[in-house]
Amino acid sequence: MSLRHALLAMLTAEPMTGYELVKYFDGSVAYVWSAPHSQIYPELRRMERDGLVDVETVPRGEHAKKRVYSINEAGLEEFQRWIRELTPYQPERDVYRLKAAHFEQSTYEAARRQMQEHLNYYTRALQIWKQVLDDVDNRRVSLLRERLAQRPEEEHEAIVAFRKLTFRGQIAKARMEIQWAKDGLALLDELESKGVPLRGEP
Repeated sequence: MSLRHALLAMLTAEPMTGYELVKYFDGSVAYVWSAPHSQIYPELRRMERDGLVDVETVPRGEHAKKRVYSINEAGLEEFQRWIRELTPYQPERDVYRLKAAHFEQSTYEAARRQMQEHLNYYTRALQIWKQVLDDVDNRRVSLLRERLAQRPEEEHEAIVAFRKLTFRGQIAKARMEIQWAKDGLALLDELESKGVPLRGEP
């Protein structure tokens, strides 16, 4: 997936300014596709250049102006092409498993610090994703409400259901990572209690 397709996905809900896209990006897409704000505006310009969005310049206050982006037919065709296309899985690049596989070169303190950080990160993520799922389920997500308002009522069930599927997957992943970190911490405690040496220890 590219940032381009993430932005096109958002614009299928309604036309937006760059500022609104950044705001909604942080509150929706960023939970599953992270990108720095500095990449969004240049990508919007490229999408305009490639004919995927239409841009209207409208007044903002008395003197300023703002650009409103809307997906056009070519942009919708590109997004639908991407959504139908099989996405091949990329080879794994998991730095956390790579480090864990070689903890014998580390120290108990450093290894435990890494596993504790993993546990903390996914514990926070679990709470966030559970809240997002609840917000989707109860239609408290503003962009979701806008999308529903633009689409026929008979499509609403699928729109909500696929978003719930996404965040149930994130929740399941977080729970698995939490358990893995707990297992790692327990293993470190067990090995250290037995006096098993690590090469990285003084």
